[in-house]
Amino acid sequence: MNILAIETSCDETAISIIRTDTFNTPTPNFTVLSNLVISQINVHAEYGGVFPALAKREHAKNLVPLLEQALREANVYQDGSHDVDDTLLENILEREPTLYQALKNLFASIERPRIDMVMVTYGPGLAPALWVGVNFARALSIAWNIPIVPVNHMEGHITSILLKDDYMNESEALLPLDQYIFPMLALLVSGGHTQLVLVRDWCTYEIIGETLDDAVGEAFDKTARMLGMEYPGGPKISQAALEGKENESINLPRPMIHSEGYNFSFSGLKTSVRYLVEELEQKNELNEQTINDIAREFEHAVADVLLAKTCKAIETYTIRGLIVAGGVSANTFLTASFKEKMNEYSIPLYIPETTLCGDNSLMIATAGFIQYWRNKTTVSESELVAVGNLKL
Repeated sequence: MNILAIETSCDETAISIIRTDTFNTPTPNFTVLSNLVISQINVHAEYGGVFPALAKREHAKNLVPLLEQALREANVYQDGSHDVDDTLLENILEREPTLYQALKNLFASIERPRIDMVMVTYGPGLAPALWVGVNFARALSIAWNIPIVPVNHMEGHITSILLKDDYMNESEALLPLDQYIFPMLALLVSGGHTQLVLVRDWCTYEIIGETLDDAVGEAFDKTARMLGMEYPGGPKISQAALEGKENESINLPRPMIHSEGYNFSFSGLKTSVRYLVEELEQKNELNEQTINDIAREFEHAVADVLLAKTCKAIETYTIRGLIVAGGVSANTFLTASFKEKMNEYSIPLYIPETTLCGDNSLMIATAGFIQYWRNKTTVSESELVAVGNLKL
């Protein structure tokens, strides 16, 4: 079985193709035939964040070229043509005329490829961006008469830890599913989400804490902007923090670090940075070193809060393993802090391979693969809808 996976929840357009023959075995696995991502960072940089209308436009422009490249890499591309009901296709893609025309042209130039199933992110994320991917999957489902597995983007981040570091060169890309001991805890940290998720088993999740306002990745980006750094700000904050020093005059709060429960709040931290920057500017003391010092203090404040809440949950739920995933899991200071703390608890820390920390379709393929292995459930194209605020 060849499976196509699609991810368009934010500002990465991504397509993967995997191959498997082990759905009906106790230890399922697959081979990665293609894994492609196009980032829109340069498109959104001037806005200081992701602009939904532009994200939608870029996804519509990128999906068909990515699909064609993926089919070639997977060796399921063959010149020719195959008949498709253009009226039905146009109705599904009526809000994406550019995508409709590109897909129509592709179908006129290739034979029907050997794709047996499509998996697609249907939420959470930016609704305009999600709908492009969802409608693309619906169109392929109709054109190729294949079933759809809808995938939760956050489950994709959780299951991204299952992929081997050298997944492209492995006959079996997944680590053994039975090597993980439950319950585990997942800290999901990205530009759009900050969640603590109790993982009782694969496909069995409970959100026990989440941000009440800004996600941690969003706080990184907004703080970077206040410090004069370009989007995306997270990596730039981390780089500046390496040059930062402990500064008695730069003290930022640790919001909700001692509050009951496991929820987070980062808007107050961001506001504190703004007041501090304004104060230093008035004193003419905002220079390169103080910017680095602020970046260091901000990074430490975020890590302190995330660690405190996570450790509290570990102790309460007798956690046997910790997953840290999402775009912010690429932050080296954060991961080093968690590694040190998990050594104290003597429990394993699972972090995705670096190229899989951000949004990608291979994690969607992985989550969908495990869901289908467990439940054998698919949907028809008429049942599939995008859900921007989808929960685990």
